[in-house]
Amino acid sequence: MPVPKKTARRSLLVTSAVLSSLALAAPAAVAAPSPSGSPSASPSATPPASMSTVGGARLGQPGTQVNLASGVPVLPKDVSARSWIVADAETGDVLAAHNAHWRLAPASTLKMLFADTLLPKFPSTAKHKVVPSDLAGIGPGSSMVGIKEEETYTVRDLWLGVFLQSGNDAVHVLSAMNKGVQNTVKEMNEHAEELQALDTHVVSPDGYDAEKQVSSAYDLTLIARSGLQKKDFREYCSTVSAKFPGQTKKGKKGKPVRESFEIRNTNRLLSGDSDVPVYQGIAGVKNGNTTNAGATFTGVAERGGKVLLVTVMNPEKQEHNEVYKETARLFDWGFKAAGKVQPVGELVPPKGAEQAGSQPGANPSGEAGGSGSGTAGTGSKPVAGAPTADGSSGIGTALGITGGVLVLLAGGAFLVNRRWPLPDLVRRRTRP
Repeated sequence: MPVPKKTARRSLLVTSAVLSSLALAAPAAVAAPSPSGSPSASPSATPPASMSTVGGARLGQPGTQVNLASGVPVLPKDVSARSWIVADAETGDVLAAHNAHWRLAPASTLKMLFADTLLPKFPSTAKHKVVPSDLAGIGPGSSMVGIKEEETYTVRDLWLGVFLQSGNDAVHVLSAMNKGVQNTVKEMNEHAEELQALDTHVVSPDGYDAEKQVSSAYDLTLIARSGLQKKDFREYCSTVSAKFPGQTKKGKKGKPVRESFEIRNTNRLLSGDSDVPVYQGIAGVKNGNTTNAGATFTGVAERGGKVLLVTVMNPEKQEHNEVYKETARLFDWGFKAAGKVQPVGELVPPKGAEQAGSQPGANPSGEAGGSGSGTAGTGSKPVAGAPTADGSSGIGTALGITGGVLVLLAGGAFLVNRRWPLPDLVRRRTRP
């Protein structure tokens, strides 16, 4: 079926809000050998002459693919990424792309696939006591949230560590709960195949550089779109800061005391930085940075009734926060071009979508099957200053921009005509 016309789109109740907070940078992992079958990590390497055509023949061609015509804005010239894509998150239209199917090292953006695969398995309130074997095999130089052996954490704690601090330690603990790293890798590869993310091959569940571990801008966008169908995924990836349990110590009277410390989202478009303002309408998703992959990022944002996904992989420019700056430029272009530019391809549905009539791994409300409340939990601070459970305001503030509510389509069935509504992506409120 053809994509519904613009007039058929349901209306969105929106007024975008802006967040501000400091963020901690996730350290880059030590380099591993370049993925087999892929070019070297050098940004000057050329893409393959022939790539996958999943989503359309033009997406398999090297170079920039866009249908420029009268009234369509020109693409930004200062985008140096080896690969990128701009897509409509709901219809699946690919508005423009550059080497979309180039198989490259994904870094921690691969954690989106990890989350989309494992989130439905464990209730957020479930508890797990960490044993030494849970933390075995973590690569040197990995980003860590600070999990300690012999301490007990809730599943919610662990997912906050994954999404906010890109903690490889949290990934390994959750993998241990899922019958081990190898089983988790197997399930991630199976889920990637179900999503038709066929450029993706998982070797390490945390995205740490590993031989033959690859993905593509196209695949990461597919994976993000799938994850955003899950309420827990949306809540975690849009959380700016949260409290994380520390190590148990003896108090003044000899009684054990366990204090918490604050963790902040390393997604700069969500949390802001000195040279990167919070992007208007941003609602996630995941960043990454390793020696071999360079900087990678997939983001989702809403503006003017449009919801876009942008993925950027390995900018050639080595400036601070360049991956976020280039993502913002592509978002800006996408919001101006949406409704004017003819798509060059599409984000395909999962294999079982037509038969099942719904998105994989989520119930009709879009909530991950294993979560009790579907929220990031008490103590976390969601976007745009939404009050936390104790009534305090979140760390995000509306900087002179009228706050409101970002509401995407309720429900969430992946329809045969490719329209995949994103239910209740993020709720925003201004500070009283």
